[in-house]
Amino acid sequence: MGFTAAFYDAVLWRAERRGMRARRASVLAAAHGRTLEIGAGTGLNLRHYPGAVEELVLTEPVEAMSTRLHRRAKADERARVVASPAEDLPFDDDHFDTVVSTLVLCTVEHPERALAEISRVLKPGGQLLFIEHVRSDDPKRARWQDRLHKPWFAFGDGCNCNRPVLDQLRGVVKVDRVERATWRAMPRIVQPLVYGRAVAAP
Repeated sequence: MGFTAAFYDAVLWRAERRGMRARRASVLAAAHGRTLEIGAGTGLNLRHYPGAVEELVLTEPVEAMSTRLHRRAKADERARVVASPAEDLPFDDDHFDTVVSTLVLCTVEHPERALAEISRVLKPGGQLLFIEHVRSDDPKRARWQDRLHKPWFAFGDGCNCNRPVLDQLRGVVKVDRVERATWRAMPRIVQPLVYGRAVAAP
């Protein structure tokens, strides 16, 4: 979003209090084993990783975000931060049990490449846990997302409000659980949210 790293948390504060924090906790409760979070931002997910996570790698390509992420990651001895874009992950094939993506796939420049990398680094049968906003199924609202895409993209620091993220996910991994929700305290242009779990090919 179109906010400096210093204000990112403050801007999301109301939405976090009105449901996003609880949704993060619910989705991430399933994380286990070697876990990778792409686009970890300022580290809002860190408090929600369960004890079943043995190793936690947090990637973040934006330096200003990464600085704040490093500060938060110090509180978790399992965590390390890597400066890497989602489209070029510096990890071996079949390395992670869990990959986490929350509000990331709307902003990556090449989502297909990012999803291919996620699939590559996941172990066969490994899981992708996700929370993303997607293109609306309502034709009228989707048209508004298309009309407002350019100004929102500029304001939102590269956020694509009309990206069909769920369809893109389904083209790469098997989505075995998905739910929809309203992202409370956020504009309609970034609605709805989808969240759930996908599985890499065995």
